[in-house]
Amino acid sequence: MKGNRTGNKIDIDKIDLEKEREKVTDMPGLIAFPHTVGGAVIRPEDAGKLKGRTLSAMREQTSRQMNQLYRQAQLLAEQAREIQKRVEISERIYTSKMSFEPLTGHTYYLYERKDGTDLLSMVGPDEWGRSKPFEKFLAKVKLLSDHTWEILDHDESF
Repeated sequence: MKGNRTGNKIDIDKIDLEKEREKVTDMPGLIAFPHTVGGAVIRPEDAGKLKGRTLSAMREQTSRQMNQLYRQAQLLAEQAREIQKRVEISERIYTSKMSFEPLTGHTYYLYERKDGTDLLSMVGPDEWGRSKPFEKFLAKVKLLSDHTWEILDHDESF
């Protein structure tokens, strides 16, 4: 008889060798318990916990993706509003009186005349001197390459 670490003696005759043989395998990675004393504890997963963690991770990921798509949609909507505003301003400018052909990339000034019509000019509001052929300054604009107009500066009422 041999002694164990606590000092108790083990009766070898009482050990069931057939039962102990079930605990030995040639392929230790396939058994449902650790094959060495220092091996990791292997416990069957609770299916409910596994599904719960999986669903939680899936919801977090899809929520993050939906938020990203929402921000992209907001950006696209803002860009569409800016284009629509440029179209409206461009239509107003193209219906105004202009006595020259505007060039792409140049800056011009939009005024409202005393009779309510619009005037596009190359002369800025501070460059007119005493005789101003307009009622009020509306906007400083720039002709873009797509032939729409960008507002660089404008009156609060515009």
